[in-house]
Amino acid sequence: MVTAATTSAPLIEKHTIGYVPPEDRHGKTRDLFTLWFGGNIAPLPIVTGALGVQMFHLNLVWGIVAILVGHLVGGVLMALHSAQGPQMGIPQMIQSRAQFGSLGALLVVLIAGIMYIGFFASNIVLAGKSLHGVVDSVPVPVGIVIGALGSGIIGIIGYRFIHVLNRIGTWVLGAGIVLGFGYIFTHVQTADFLTRGSFNISGWLATVSLAALWQIAFAPYVSDYSRYLPANVPVAATFWTTYLGTVLGSSLSFIFGAVAVLATPVGMDTMDAVKLATGSIGPLMLVLFLLSVISHNALNLYGAVLSLITLVQTFAYRWIPTAKSRAILSIIILAACCFAAVGASANFIGHFVDMVLVLLVVLVPWTAINLIDFYAIHKGQYDINSIFKVDGGIYGRYNPQALLAYAIGIAVQIPFMNTPLYVGPISEHINGADLSWLVGLIITSPLYYWLANRDTAYKRRLSTAKLANSL
Repeated sequence: MVTAATTSAPLIEKHTIGYVPPEDRHGKTRDLFTLWFGGNIAPLPIVTGALGVQMFHLNLVWGIVAILVGHLVGGVLMALHSAQGPQMGIPQMIQSRAQFGSLGALLVVLIAGIMYIGFFASNIVLAGKSLHGVVDSVPVPVGIVIGALGSGIIGIIGYRFIHVLNRIGTWVLGAGIVLGFGYIFTHVQTADFLTRGSFNISGWLATVSLAALWQIAFAPYVSDYSRYLPANVPVAATFWTTYLGTVLGSSLSFIFGAVAVLATPVGMDTMDAVKLATGSIGPLMLVLFLLSVISHNALNLYGAVLSLITLVQTFAYRWIPTAKSRAILSIIILAACCFAAVGASANFIGHFVDMVLVLLVVLVPWTAINLIDFYAIHKGQYDINSIFKVDGGIYGRYNPQALLAYAIGIAVQIPFMNTPLYVGPISEHINGADLSWLVGLIITSPLYYWLANRDTAYKRRLSTAKLANSL
């Protein structure tokens, strides 16, 4: 059904972190499938998926099983966050003020912003390499700048344009990756394609964790792309279209990376392996991936800008950010990332993956608290006006229950961690498998539920929020 909001929605988005009123709501839930399917057919998930056979030495069958298990599990959390968007009508990170308080939420907002910037910088490096692979005369640094500018334009235009591009990308990239699979399977260049590697429990668990964490990494911004949908959209519809899109798209890319490196000699860079494995259609695949990474990277820039605006607005509460503010901040972040990426080391992507693994240790408890608060405690009913007040309104500046559960959620993960900064004793005992994210979810979720329900003041805030929604 075409509504007035749909036909009159401006191409350049006017909202930033503010509430999206009913008259500005537009779109359909199926847009979420194309956004997360098309957005995940990209070089970075391909490179990440290849690690299952490159770094963890699984064979093809066990690598695929681990990839599927990880995405199927992690995708549940990611899609549950997506379903919050139409109900709240505000970006994901500013919503955290309802759980942590106006000042208590600053840490997770800052961490999410850093992660977005890391994703953006890593993707423009991949864009630069892809463009150089297509046109040898274009140096990688020049390719980096071109890729960043493309993503910047898309991010500045905003929400609607991002969805439009991914609707197109779903068909083009979907057909492209199927064609790529077909070519590789009919032109395998290695005798050990099916036998290289073997099952090992630590490698299998590590690959599952990598796939699950890929999905959880979207949690801090996934509802940003569903918040314009009408508020009466069923939660189940939002969940399933997001879930199917992100799990299918991510799994295909992860598996494509594993297949490409197994079909080529040991030791090749993943994207070089993709180019070699796809033979005569290799240049076409690189062009598609280049366009994909430019389009998808706009989401990282968009999320970084919204996080930065949220941080600044916490203190400059009289400031009303506009589309112009979003554009200026986008240019600043873009320029800084280009400067860093051009001068980065050859192992920039590897360093980025290491950084994300560290950051996710502190984002996993946030995911648990946010979901429990939304679905089990508040049941989607919040006082939006309080979220934008400098003193946090009914939510206050700090929520001790959330902060305590958050701190404990981080602490219990430490023995299970395997990051460049620290390897926990339990992780070391199981040959380096990182299960910290699973432990963090299992401990933090019931702990926060228990703490929130035994707090009388929190129950009063809950009643106030329900009253505000009924008026």
